[in-house]
Amino acid sequence: MKHERPSPAMLALACGGVVLMLSLGIRHGFGLFLKPMSMDLGWGRETFAFAVALQNLVWGLSQPVTGMLADRYGAWKMVAAGGLCYALGLLVMASATSPWSLGMGAGVLVGLGLSGTSFSVIYGVLGRAFPASKRSQVLGIAGAAGSFGQFVLLPAEQGLISSLGWLPALLALSFAAALMVPLAAGVVERDAGAHQARGLTVREALAEVARSRDFWLLCFGFFVCGFQVVFIQVHLPAYLVDGGLSGNVGVGALALIGLFNIAGTYGAGRLGARHRKPMLLSVIYALRGVVIGIFLLAPLSAWSAWLFAAAMGLLWLSTVPLTNGTIASQFGVRHLSMLSGIVFLFHQIGSFAGAWFGGVLYDRTGSYGAVWAIAIGLSAMATALNWPIRERALGAMAREGA
Repeated sequence: MKHERPSPAMLALACGGVVLMLSLGIRHGFGLFLKPMSMDLGWGRETFAFAVALQNLVWGLSQPVTGMLADRYGAWKMVAAGGLCYALGLLVMASATSPWSLGMGAGVLVGLGLSGTSFSVIYGVLGRAFPASKRSQVLGIAGAAGSFGQFVLLPAEQGLISSLGWLPALLALSFAAALMVPLAAGVVERDAGAHQARGLTVREALAEVARSRDFWLLCFGFFVCGFQVVFIQVHLPAYLVDGGLSGNVGVGALALIGLFNIAGTYGAGRLGARHRKPMLLSVIYALRGVVIGIFLLAPLSAWSAWLFAAAMGLLWLSTVPLTNGTIASQFGVRHLSMLSGIVFLFHQIGSFAGAWFGGVLYDRTGSYGAVWAIAIGLSAMATALNWPIRERALGAMAREGA
């Protein structure tokens, strides 16, 4: 019986989903390395926190450029280059003997690797490969694949650290990251670059979005997302241990975030196909503030940590398909990777602040209380910023075609 070959769009979804699973899954467990590396190398938490903060900043700063290159020359080239940088960065991180080398590996190289193997590049391909009626749902499916990686790889990373130590664990993760290079062959658009052959230039597109109030509201709202998720990702395991819980509780919490994130991201994509996406973003940010507040007021226990993780997991990356879907609705898909990269830059500036301030304020005060309070206040801000955003075609980019 003759089997039909998968369509280029479905192949891009499958390979892109696995790339997201590896890139986001490996990164999700970085917080597990904070305590063992800091203790063995004699560093304070601020040193490791700064390296992860630098990773997020480099990721964000390079993302618009990576997105622009992917839009113009083909996403597969960026995915392959990103996979190589990611693997090399983990090798440098494993051999780090100073804060500088840790920052170069975990910060600069892994950050560059993530810019080529994460949402903006993959979503740009998928946004062009599928029609507008299916776009939000397809982005949700890809995001759910990334969430699945966070669920599956986190216990694997903890098992490697427990059985082999943090250094061999990083070497094994470097090998896993290198698998993204051959997967890049599936993230190919048949007419890569053809959508750039006509219409607005990059400079004209940037000038148009710079005049858009809604685009800037999305940017500042996404800053809040980055601050919250990276602070929790990096510092929650240490926060729970400081509260007298075992390290396994933190591992379980991060794994639950990844598990429930699958449902949250997919569900957000489905809801985004039926309801106004900016409204859904406001609801998500408001619920995050409520969940954090309840967690801080409740007595700390393993069950409260796991319930918090499950609730946050539903709200974790559910913002991503809604944000990218809103950009596509407003400005079309011709420059989608680049525009998503610009919005994601603000996410990563927030990520830098969340990771680094978490370590700085802890070292200064001996507590994470101030950072939790900031996270709640930012939820209120993001709720207000996203509500007035319009979900309709704006400007010349959208008129040229979605």
